[in-house]
Amino acid sequence: MLWIATQDNKSLIDVKEVTVDGKKIDGVIGSTSLDHWSKVLGKYESNERALEILEEIFKKIEENNGITVTYAMPKK
Repeated sequence: MLWIATQDNKSLIDVKEVTVDGKKIDGVIGSTSLDHWSKVLGKYESNERALEILEEIFKKIEENNGITVTYAMPKK
């Protein structure tokens, strides 16, 4: 289970998948075979910064051995 606080601190979301789309990071919160629902977790100044944050999330998951993980999206 991966809980992420959005960049604006207005939502705490149980995400199934985290993806980088240009300068933003999306969290998939549900899906079916035909559709998926996602929410923007944060927007950053560059694609490179978004990829750095994705790497931070990955490391946090590894540190916790895949058990429930919480992560707060950085402001910048």
